[in-house]
Amino acid sequence: MPTPVQSAYSVEGSGPPLILIHGIGASRHSWDGLIRELRADFRCISYDLRGHGLSPRPEPPYTLDDLVADLEALRRELHVERAHFAGHSLGGMIGPAYAHRYPDRVLSLGLYSTAAFRTDEDAAKVRGVVAAMRAQGVAPVLETLKDRWFTPEFALRSPEVIRRRMQQVIDTDRDVFLSVFDIYAETEMAPWIATVRQPSLVLTGENDAGCSPRLNRQIAATMPNAELVVLPALRHAILLEAPQAVAPPVREFLRRQPRG
Repeated sequence: MPTPVQSAYSVEGSGPPLILIHGIGASRHSWDGLIRELRADFRCISYDLRGHGLSPRPEPPYTLDDLVADLEALRRELHVERAHFAGHSLGGMIGPAYAHRYPDRVLSLGLYSTAAFRTDEDAAKVRGVVAAMRAQGVAPVLETLKDRWFTPEFALRSPEVIRRRMQQVIDTDRDVFLSVFDIYAETEMAPWIATVRQPSLVLTGENDAGCSPRLNRQIAATMPNAELVVLPALRHAILLEAPQAVAPPVREFLRRQPRG
């Protein structure tokens, strides 16, 4: 079994526990905008993945099993018997992997801006980004990612938000960043996602190139108890660009689920 780390975390609000899992090169603060919308109804628990934010940095490489073990250690530390779980991007893979391993701990799942059922071409594109970062460095490739993550309108309206996000990636330890990007690139949930039976909200942006509605329709159609929401016009960075658009379908979904 992997040796878990003691993750840095924050807790806001009251109500049924909702554990929030961020993506590559980010931190628990990715969820701040959505938490402001949900904390009146839910106990929102956000945490930093290993090597990110204020969490410990074991020597990479990491595996998906490591990240699942860290999540289970956090649940135990907080004495949460059962919770709702939601993840963005890589977090949207960690959550289902956790539910696959610990089904009795999961009330519901949110899979936001994530991917499964990639074609060979899809997978090659993701691996190509990681290979380019290894060859050229992370910073030179970021401009391409910026355009995939944010809409042009948001880039004009909120350049400082984008600048901070880019700097956050640059400040992430290179080996950590590439290791978790490898997990994102190599994880394919298709062989086991149908075994995840908890009520699930599959949500993505209409113009998310890497985690497209095409892939998310397949995810939702394959999971036994899932529903799909596609947010108009948005790309990948839905939590930073439009938490006010993410919150209504998330809140409506969660309010229909068991409370504990």
